[in-house]
Amino acid sequence: MSNTAAIDLTDIDTELSQKSPQEILRYALESHDNIAISFSGAEDVVLIEMAHKIRPDIQVFSLDTGRLHGETYRFIDAVRNHYGIQIDVVMPESAPVEALVKEKGLFSFYQDDHKECCGIRKIAPLRKKLLSVDAWITGQRKDQSPGTRAAVPVIQDDKAFARPNDQLTKYNPLANWTSQQVWDYIRAFEVPYNELHDRGFVSIGCEPCTRPTGPGQHEREGRWWWEEATKKECGLHAVNIDQ
Repeated sequence: MSNTAAIDLTDIDTELSQKSPQEILRYALESHDNIAISFSGAEDVVLIEMAHKIRPDIQVFSLDTGRLHGETYRFIDAVRNHYGIQIDVVMPESAPVEALVKEKGLFSFYQDDHKECCGIRKIAPLRKKLLSVDAWITGQRKDQSPGTRAAVPVIQDDKAFARPNDQLTKYNPLANWTSQQVWDYIRAFEVPYNELHDRGFVSIGCEPCTRPTGPGQHEREGRWWWEEATKKECGLHAVNIDQ
C-alpha cells in the first residue's frame, strides 16, 4: 500500500472491525513487508506478543525522548530480552533539544503547554522513522480518551505522517478492546509490563508529564494533568484530532 494510488480503507475497516486483534494483525503483516509496531506501553507489548507468533522478526521501534522514567528504560530492555527481538530506540536530534532547553529551561511545558517539547522530542523523531516504513501498528483503544480516540478505526490512512504522494497505513488492532481485556491478556500470557503500573500509573509517558491516577479518574488524566482534559494527545496520533 505504499504506491501513489491511495486505497480507500473504509470498507476494509468495516470488515476488520469485526475481527479479533490477532486476525487484524495477521492481515496487516500479510499486507505489508515493511511494517513496524510502535512500542511504549502495555497495549503495545500485547501486540508484540501476538505479532511475534505470526512473524518472529517483526520490526519494533520505541521513542526515547530523553525524559522517560528509569522503569520505562528497564521495561524496554525486558521486552527486548523476553522476545529476543531488536527494538529500534529512536531519539530526537540533539540540536533542537539543546536550543529549547537553553532558551526555556527543562520544564517550559508547564507554562507553554506540552506541544513544543513533544514536537521536538517525539513528533520529529517519529516522522523521520515513519518515512522509512509503509505501515505502522499502534496500541490505541477507543476507550483510552473520550475526547480524541472514541472514533479510532482499526485501519486508517495516516495523512499526518505519510510521504508526499504516498500512503501510510496505520493499524490499531486493539481499537475495540477495553483496558480490562488488555490486562486479562497480559496476565494470561505472562506478558512483560512496566512496573510503574503497579504504583498507580495507567497511561505512562515522560517522567515530568505523567503521574498516577486516583480512584474514578480516567486513565489519560495522569498525562499533562495541568492542561485541558479533552486534548490529551502529544501529536503522535494527530490524525485523531484532525478527524
